[in-house]
Amino acid sequence: MTFRFSRHRPLVMGTEWMITADHPLAAQAGAAVLESGGNAVDAAVAANLVLAVVRPHMCGLGGDLFALIHAAETGRFKALNASGRAPGRANLEFYRSRGYSVMPENGILTATVPGAIAGWQAALDRFGTMGLDRLLARAIDYAQGGFPVYQELRVALEQRRDLLARSPAAAETFLPGGRIPGVGQRLVQPRLAQSLRKLADQGPDAFYRGDLGRALVAFSEASGGLFGPEDLAGHTVNWVEPLRTGYRGCEVCTQPPNSQGIALLMQANILENFDLAGLGPASGELVHLMVEAKKLAFADRDRYVCDPDFHPVPVGPMLSKGQARKRAGLIDPRTAAKSPAPSTLSGGEDTIYLAAVDAQGNAVSLIQSLYEYFGSGVMVPETGMILHNRGRGFSLDPEHVNRLEPGKRPYHTLHPAMILKDGRPRIVLGSPGADGQTQTVMQLTTNLLDFGADVQEANEAPRWRSNPDGSLLIEGRFPAETIAHLRARGHDLEVLADWDMVMGSSQAILIDRERGVLAGGADPRREAYAIGR
Repeated sequence: MTFRFSRHRPLVMGTEWMITADHPLAAQAGAAVLESGGNAVDAAVAANLVLAVVRPHMCGLGGDLFALIHAAETGRFKALNASGRAPGRANLEFYRSRGYSVMPENGILTATVPGAIAGWQAALDRFGTMGLDRLLARAIDYAQGGFPVYQELRVALEQRRDLLARSPAAAETFLPGGRIPGVGQRLVQPRLAQSLRKLADQGPDAFYRGDLGRALVAFSEASGGLFGPEDLAGHTVNWVEPLRTGYRGCEVCTQPPNSQGIALLMQANILENFDLAGLGPASGELVHLMVEAKKLAFADRDRYVCDPDFHPVPVGPMLSKGQARKRAGLIDPRTAAKSPAPSTLSGGEDTIYLAAVDAQGNAVSLIQSLYEYFGSGVMVPETGMILHNRGRGFSLDPEHVNRLEPGKRPYHTLHPAMILKDGRPRIVLGSPGADGQTQTVMQLTTNLLDFGADVQEANEAPRWRSNPDGSLLIEGRFPAETIAHLRARGHDLEVLADWDMVMGSSQAILIDRERGVLAGGADPRREAYAIGR
């Protein structure tokens, strides 16, 4: 059977601006900003602030943020790293003395300094036109007045009920009366609304030097955590150059380490050595090659990616086209590799994504997260703020480059992406999905550049995800011959539902400069929506 791309939703098109976000209320908030004259950065921040309220299991004030921003007028293209660092008192000895051989899964000891609040302000200061106070209005309204609970949020609450019940403030908010709110019931977060108002009045200082931060430090001290006021006051964001690699006549761009984004570019470099278009979309040969390329890229990712302020990351060798040809030569077209070794070089699931392009051509690719459902599971009393558990990205192995150290940023799965053509944004794209993020973005990229799918078709195409244990998850919409082909090559295959949330919530905006048209695509697997004008 020959596979053909199709759409479950219509392709959204416009001529002035386009925004996609992981919830329709957030997309609507960003659209309102663009309608009122704000630019893509203003819209992205407004949408993210609403997402911090209506997707509380995925993101929030207690999380981290990364973004790629391209300024049309000046041509400046920057990567914003607003991930937080480990507290100054966090070290291997502390965790080992408490019996940990690996980082704990949740609780106050899994949190690093939340960086998102500083990230929003940094993006606005450098590229925005509106203030945080104005952009917070809708988020405050949804926190104070509530929003309807949707099925995905209810599922997350069911899965994390026991964890949330251990945090009195979280239980009061998300389990009112000891019950999980039903679909369509309003979820109100008055303490979060109060915190958002403080941010509107005082800016990020309300957290890093003010009442919200003091509440976190006091709670940390009472709970056996490690945060001190100096950890918050000392937090800084970083503006860095995006990483780039050529692919099919374009440049694929993403976030440098401590993000895993480099694994996306390594996959692209490996796959560039094959005629993917000749294999056909959704074919067994294509999926096999892509999965094997992912395994090789991840072997190097897991060996080398860390905070480059603490240990050098061999970015040049990792992105070498010659190195990619060598790695491509390791792929056996007949057999799935079990555990490929990393090269010898020197030198999470629960996230939101959004993209925005304005009438001037400014483009934003932004991703923000608590890491796992409800992060650490800990809410700071009186603030409505759930802390992330990004500390799980550290290793407690003293020999590993990503070992826990005071003031160090953990390895991050978060990575926004953008594809440039002739030096200007062509496609703005990304997805939540922890380890699945680069896999999903690479599948979007091949659908768009190798097979000519439109952005909605690319988001809706059946998807696979390769797990660290070697198993391969694959949606049931793949042709039967593709599934049989993969099993015959030794893949440990698990066939999922036709549309499975584990495959992420991808989004993309294509900029057609020749025709003056913007096209937006949003994944129907979760809550993502696109709006354009």
